[in-house]
Amino acid sequence: MTAVRPASSILTGRFVRLEPLTEDLLPDLHRAIAVPEVFAGGYGGGPAGLHSDRGGFIGWARTYYRWNELPFAVREFRDGAPGSVVGTSTLADLDLHQETVQLGWTAYSPAVWGTAVNAETKLLLLEHAFNAGFGRVSIQADALNVRSRAAVEKLGGTFEGILRREKLRADGSWRDTAVYSILAPEWPAVRAGLEDRIDRFSGRAQTPV
Repeated sequence: MTAVRPASSILTGRFVRLEPLTEDLLPDLHRAIAVPEVFAGGYGGGPAGLHSDRGGFIGWARTYYRWNELPFAVREFRDGAPGSVVGTSTLADLDLHQETVQLGWTAYSPAVWGTAVNAETKLLLLEHAFNAGFGRVSIQADALNVRSRAAVEKLGGTFEGILRREKLRADGSWRDTAVYSILAPEWPAVRAGLEDRIDRFSGRAQTPV
């Protein structure tokens, strides 16, 4: 099956709603993720990449996010109604001929760490990619970001290796990148695992799983 470009559309789950990221949403995203805890693990080039002031953050975001691909704002969704923007994630590096895509540029407010937000965001974006015919979805993280790497492994990503000296951090040091992937034949099992995790949040307050 030849991959097609996924639609830039709203994706709705039980706990989150993903909306195409626009510049109008950047002030909301600033409130959610422009904190040291988010950048400490390597997001945005690491701690030196953090712009805590709104204007600086918006200027940085205009060049950081893949605006010509598929960036999304992650909004909480409770009792059938949209809530606050709590993060962002992106489908990018779309290669339709090779049927590969990267799921990344992901960050959430610390207030929703350990809740259903990440699991359902990954579920919606992976489903969006595989339904479009992609055969491989890669997920990458700073090799030093233990928390992010554990989250990828928990959702079912297969570790492929380390790309050494792959990306320049904001402080001028070089990042080694851990690469994971999920292939189309693996998607049903990964989806079942994510759905099981999300099911454990239904009908009760969100607490870490």
